[in-house]
Amino acid sequence: MNGTLRPIGQKPVLHHVTFKTTRIGEMAAWYKAVVGCEASFNFAGGAWTTNDAANHRVAFLTTPGVMDDPNKISHSGMHHTAFEFGTHQALFDNYERLAEVGILPHICFDHGLTMSFYYLDPDGNSVELQSDNFGNWIHSSHWMQTSREFAREPIGVEIDPPKMLEALKNGVSLSDLLKKTRAGEFLPERPGEIRLPL
Repeated sequence: MNGTLRPIGQKPVLHHVTFKTTRIGEMAAWYKAVVGCEASFNFAGGAWTTNDAANHRVAFLTTPGVMDDPNKISHSGMHHTAFEFGTHQALFDNYERLAEVGILPHICFDHGLTMSFYYLDPDGNSVELQSDNFGNWIHSSHWMQTSREFAREPIGVEIDPPKMLEALKNGVSLSDLLKKTRAGEFLPERPGEIRLPL
């Protein structure tokens, strides 16, 4: 960068992500099932989909030269995209809805600031479905920036959604559930796959 960069004026907001893929139909169907994306436009080389009023939020492109990457995990690039539910109940309801048809997370975390379930799309991209542990971004941002606990363990504690759902159904309050997850009381039987090379 040459010279002094002036401060940004109006900040843009993230609008959409676009994936190169060899399987547009499968990808569009998966994102429709998992996060409710409906097609805005399809053609042989791509698809534009959205789950809100925007013209597109998740898009897919292909050409004859696009190939799958068998070494995706060890190559640099995007680790995951994320979609946020407004409440933990909505996150858990969606977990149960997806589990009924065999769509299960590859790893789940209580990150401290969010409860996060990570799924794999048909191309092996990780997709985080989350809800804010504090109920709003101001409080979770403050906790993230000031918490010694977060500084010590920013990735968080791995969790097991079926164990948590059982606890909720047995009367454990959500606030108590969050304390228990951070204390490691809902660890999975087997660790999940974080999809980073060691």
